[in-house]
Amino acid sequence: MTRAIDFTFTEKGEAAEGLAVLLQAGEGGLAGPAEGLGSRDGFMRAGAIAGFKGASMKTLDLIAPEGANVDRVLLVGTGDAAGFAAHDWLRLGGTVAGALGRAEAVTVFLSAPGFSPDARNAADFALGMLMRAYSFDTYKTTSRDEDADDGASDAAVDVTIVFTDAEAARTAFEAERSVGEGVTLARDLVNEPANILGTEEFAERAKALEKLGVEVEVLGEAEMRELGMQALLGVAQGSSRPPRLAIMQWKGTQTQPVAFIGKGVVFDSGGISIKPGASMEDMKGDMGGAAAVTGLMHTLAARKAKVNAVGIIGLVENMPDGHAQRPGDIVTSMSGQTIEIINTDAEGRLVLCDALWYCQDRFKPQFMVNLATLTGAIIVALGHHHAGLFSNDDTLADRLTKAGLATHEKLWRLPLGPEYDKQIESKFADMKHTGGRAGGSITAAQFLQRFVNETPWAHLDIAGTGFGSPSSEINRSWGSGFGVRLLDELVRADYEN
Repeated sequence: MTRAIDFTFTEKGEAAEGLAVLLQAGEGGLAGPAEGLGSRDGFMRAGAIAGFKGASMKTLDLIAPEGANVDRVLLVGTGDAAGFAAHDWLRLGGTVAGALGRAEAVTVFLSAPGFSPDARNAADFALGMLMRAYSFDTYKTTSRDEDADDGASDAAVDVTIVFTDAEAARTAFEAERSVGEGVTLARDLVNEPANILGTEEFAERAKALEKLGVEVEVLGEAEMRELGMQALLGVAQGSSRPPRLAIMQWKGTQTQPVAFIGKGVVFDSGGISIKPGASMEDMKGDMGGAAAVTGLMHTLAARKAKVNAVGIIGLVENMPDGHAQRPGDIVTSMSGQTIEIINTDAEGRLVLCDALWYCQDRFKPQFMVNLATLTGAIIVALGHHHAGLFSNDDTLADRLTKAGLATHEKLWRLPLGPEYDKQIESKFADMKHTGGRAGGSITAAQFLQRFVNETPWAHLDIAGTGFGSPSSEINRSWGSGFGVRLLDELVRADYEN
């Protein structure tokens, strides 16, 4: 169970019980005396004895001295201010959340020598705590308190953040809380087992956004067949679960919309080109792109973003029964272009190509960004610390890269070009949907580019970051929620009115 945290921001606060948190700026030392704790000198001396030097994201847990109003004092290192980036406030909050133990009342003194955090920094600190507190144990039958061996607890915790401008921090945090909710939703969707979260169930999760003011339509098989979405439908035909296309609209303004499209393969067996058994259980997460788009739409609506945004998710299951499509089949996409099927395990691009065409044809957006756990090749190229970025528009690519640096959901741009496009030429159809092992992530992107016309477009391959990515100060979950903060930052920085 995700640990509930309630936040209070105040300009003057006294640590009255539980845990007090003090920041230590490397060799610069602690901030001045904190109310209810006494002089900083004793804490500095205790830290020196323990060899604690205030290095960034390091902690030292101390029993409070006699006469203090609290039980414990946590020293948290920031390192020197010169090396501390804006994103590090988020990491710092996660570090603190990871060290709470069984504390149910916490006072954080958000200051340190050489640091002048603003309201957004304070809000990010709180968001980092929320993100680290997330856990997915819905199907465990024992509570964390019963089986934890690290002193942690599931109990709710009240956190008081002492900050110079409490009102501004409180206001900033309301928007950041919405981001946290979106990330949580995306993580939940990715973590759910495929027997629980099928195509219809996912569509219902999207419909639930209507309570926030999002307009949601869900197209079924008959409607998609009438539209000519044979590429998407071909992926779904081997499963007993029906395909769905969910269209979410947040109309925060009446301007030309921005659009986000997500691959939603709720389970990917590989189809007739069946995957090896090892780690196939991870393919419940092959809808990470759709999860991120759904989480983003929640965030934009919850924080009342001044933007007109469209989110589209193609929901299918890829299974190998007697009705499944075969290598060598030829399907006609909604665009009218024909596609030779080479490997049925390259199914995500078939879902996305019809969703992209539908989006640009119906909504005429300023841009389209699609997210997909698309290729294993991107993990070979970039590992688990960057998502792959492909784009036909330098301005959009630059803005996405900048947003990735700001949120630490980092992107690395890879090339597109006619040489790669030749790899997907087909003898029998307008194109084939894979181009062989060489440049596999690039040829997948080349395929998608054929369905966007002149619309500025970017493809984010999040196969290495959407699930199973390395743990960090703000995430201990298998499903990371990658993309929600990144795209929210893109909207905030460049597209809100």
